[in-house]
Amino acid sequence: MLTDSVKSLIHEMHSVLFITGAGLSADSGLPTYRGVGGLYESRDTDDGMPVELALSGHTMAARPQVCWKHIRQIANTCHEARPNRAHEIMAAFESELDRVWVLTQNVDGFHRQAGSQKVIEIHGTIRKLRCTKCRWRDEIEDYSTLADVPHCPECHAVIRPDVVLFGEMLSPHNTSRLYQELSRGFGLVFSVGTTSVFPYIAEPIRMACRRRIPTIEINPGESEVSNLVDHRIRERAAPALEAVWQAWQSRPKGAKKRPHWDTLTKSDEMD
Repeated sequence: MLTDSVKSLIHEMHSVLFITGAGLSADSGLPTYRGVGGLYESRDTDDGMPVELALSGHTMAARPQVCWKHIRQIANTCHEARPNRAHEIMAAFESELDRVWVLTQNVDGFHRQAGSQKVIEIHGTIRKLRCTKCRWRDEIEDYSTLADVPHCPECHAVIRPDVVLFGEMLSPHNTSRLYQELSRGFGLVFSVGTTSVFPYIAEPIRMACRRRIPTIEINPGESEVSNLVDHRIRERAAPALEAVWQAWQSRPKGAKKRPHWDTLTKSDEMD
């Protein structure tokens, strides 16, 4: 599954960025349509409404009962599933390498559940709630305990998952953290199970290419970065990362570590 060139990169790695998408959680039984965090199977809801409209910030504000109906379906799917071997391997690399970060589009929370500590959940997480009006926040595992349209215990406004719905801006905190970690540099960048259609997901790959940092894509299909990466593993995330893990475990003693890219220049900044 792995070429000798890929194995050599793995043997030498010490700082890694994993960029992950819906394909990563496919081995956990979750659908891979992009939706909110890639968790909707069809392009229209059972109401005949486009997913992009049903799961939008506008619908949450104007018709929260509609938005919450479909959010609950997503939350229940996540609650019934578990992290898979790919999540576990990424978490395990945190204790093996000098520095590992995960940039994920997924809202399922599986990276943290599997043990990863350094995770940027760029689209938020279904496992946290926030009030649409005040600063109330809470964590949640089981959405079945909530009302059809739950309200804040403090101000009684509608509450919602702490995720980025269609038409909403990314969290400034998350984008700032992403840029901060990219500015420190990585020695190897993986793109795993994502079509990379969002510019902020493709940009770390483009940035690595500009700095001549090795890039590896794990994806059975085509993506926006397939023609940019140095190496492609056309396989599902779980078996591919198992092969990566085995290659790391079998590395020669005293393997040299790859340097990471230098602090970003102005021309390297994300779009």
